[in-house]
Amino acid sequence: MTRLAAAMALLGATPSLAAAPSPHPAWPNTPLARVEALAVLQSLNAALLSSDSATLTLDSWCARHHLAPAGTRVVAERVRGADKPVTAALRVELQVDADEPVRYRHVRLRCGDLVLSEADNWYVPARLTPEMNAALDSSDIAFGRAVQPLHFRRQTLSAKLLWSPLPDDWDERAAPVDVPAGAAIAIPDHVIEHRAVLRLPDGTPFSEVVEDYTGAVLAFPPPVFAR
Repeated sequence: MTRLAAAMALLGATPSLAAAPSPHPAWPNTPLARVEALAVLQSLNAALLSSDSATLTLDSWCARHHLAPAGTRVVAERVRGADKPVTAALRVELQVDADEPVRYRHVRLRCGDLVLSEADNWYVPARLTPEMNAALDSSDIAFGRAVQPLHFRRQTLSAKLLWSPLPDDWDERAAPVDVPAGAAIAIPDHVIEHRAVLRLPDGTPFSEVVEDYTGAVLAFPPPVFAR
């Protein structure tokens, strides 16, 4: 039996894997749609892990799944007044001493009306150009887009799914697992979390980010075969 067939056979129809309701296009609460939703999340996770820029990855995701009108690019919505301290551990990871200025940004990355991720970003302004610092200080430009000329590379420190449509051991169970009641899958607010350090071509770190990807990454109708 294939893993897909196993997943379909193991899914029942009583509550236990409940999540917060989603305001986005409904994914039907069927075995196949749950497998498909998991596959979509894993595809996005793999795309993010294989790219140096989360912003550009979300640009592509937004376009491929028609989350906004054609030509829409991801923009950063600054959350003003938010602040998180620079910890000693973070200074070690950024290779800066206690006196080196480190700036903080909290943003929501939007594709049209949809917030696809929320990100905490600490960066070393001395390692960016004056033009980049000015853009980051005075506009809502996405960080990855602003620093793209640095030809940076991304080192992932951690990556995890915060939610799965299926239990972790779904492929090991000999009996059906419980599935939340209802016509649609309840997709929570946050589904993936990444933590990464951005490095210059010579390996010097200049930014650390913590990114929470939202349930809006699934805000499109499921493939025809999953309906």
